[in-house]
Amino acid sequence: MSKQHKKILTNNIDFADQHQLAAYESRGGYQAARKALKMEPDAIIAEVKASGLRGRGGAGFPTGVKWGFVPKNTGKPIYLLNNADESEPGTFKDRVLMERDPHLCLEGMIIAAKALGAHWSAIYIRGEYAYPATRIQQAIDQCYAKGYLGKGIFGTDFQLDIVMHRGAGAYICGEETGLIESLEGKKGQPRIKPPFPAVFGLYGCPTVVNNTETLATLPWIIENGAAEYIKFGTEKSPGTKLTSASGHINKPGVYEIELGYPVMDFINNECGGIRGGRNLKGLIVGGSSVAVLRGDELPPLNMSYESMAEAGTALGSGGFMVMDDTVDMVEACLNLQHFYSHESCGQCTPCREGAHWVEKIVHRIHAGQGTAADLPLIEDVCTQIAGHTICPFGDALVVPVRSFIEKYGEEFQNRIDSAIVSQIGGVSVGNAR
Repeated sequence: MSKQHKKILTNNIDFADQHQLAAYESRGGYQAARKALKMEPDAIIAEVKASGLRGRGGAGFPTGVKWGFVPKNTGKPIYLLNNADESEPGTFKDRVLMERDPHLCLEGMIIAAKALGAHWSAIYIRGEYAYPATRIQQAIDQCYAKGYLGKGIFGTDFQLDIVMHRGAGAYICGEETGLIESLEGKKGQPRIKPPFPAVFGLYGCPTVVNNTETLATLPWIIENGAAEYIKFGTEKSPGTKLTSASGHINKPGVYEIELGYPVMDFINNECGGIRGGRNLKGLIVGGSSVAVLRGDELPPLNMSYESMAEAGTALGSGGFMVMDDTVDMVEACLNLQHFYSHESCGQCTPCREGAHWVEKIVHRIHAGQGTAADLPLIEDVCTQIAGHTICPFGDALVVPVRSFIEKYGEEFQNRIDSAIVSQIGGVSVGNAR
């Protein structure tokens, strides 16, 4: 039986008119923003820190702490960027928010802008999100028409302008400095850090980049208080989390669950169990760039940052991909490596060359042409990539292939052994001279 999870983000998404400003306000919308505009910026930041809200884009960094890095009195404008470039394979949670409750996203941005002292903000949305972009733009237009954006919003002296910018379909622009470069009109390639965006970001000014889900959580926290928010979830992972569930399950979709919820309960209750009554073989819990878990590892784990870290993976962006016992794990690994080799921005040599190299080796193994040297070679190439790139993309491509080989090494080795046997004309490997 499904647990009745607290609904902080998805309470109103099933109302057909929720994208309209009047309907949003009729259900309590923009009350939190009005409250925040009467608060001191430091008080808002303190409340967000006390809530323990962690970034929902993948890294899980404490939001209030991130805001605290922004220097004061620099004489430069401060910018707030909503990272809606949701391109992580298996992740589609922000899309639901932007399509069904766009004003919630905007209200969160108003609160964050007040806390930071930002008067100009942008929503950077992935190019393929045409319908969500339409919904967001309609919401922005409605707010300007009502005086909720621009000068003197909600009758205060606070000014905020929000623009929407559509990307061109590059995964790397989800990385915050790559996003900033793209927004400035340059090639979307990440910057060397430090300096970090909080100090030197958009146009060389202090900049905060927050995920859409992170920002959409702020209205509830400001309206109800941090003390109420931390009643849900765990001590280190408070609150709720949107999870994009896909794969071999009976009920795929986006679910809002309280952090700390057991993984198997989520699969069996919310997701309706494994499709066709088959056995669970593997799970990618946080999007394609985190380590895969074997089915037999899951029973003690729960949906929290700390539980997943202890298991050697990460909650990430909530891209929850379930694989049953029909899945060829070599093929699954190849599929991911093809994605990463295609999406490398090409700026760093280890990533530019290594991504294609790893894909070619995995492809060779999958095609039945592998050699005994292939698995050590993959590890050697991964060692040259990991930690040797400007942004985390290199690590993101290395983690999956390493984990697939570690967790399902027998499938890779069987392919290689079969290829060797075939190459020597059917003579068994053990008897070969």
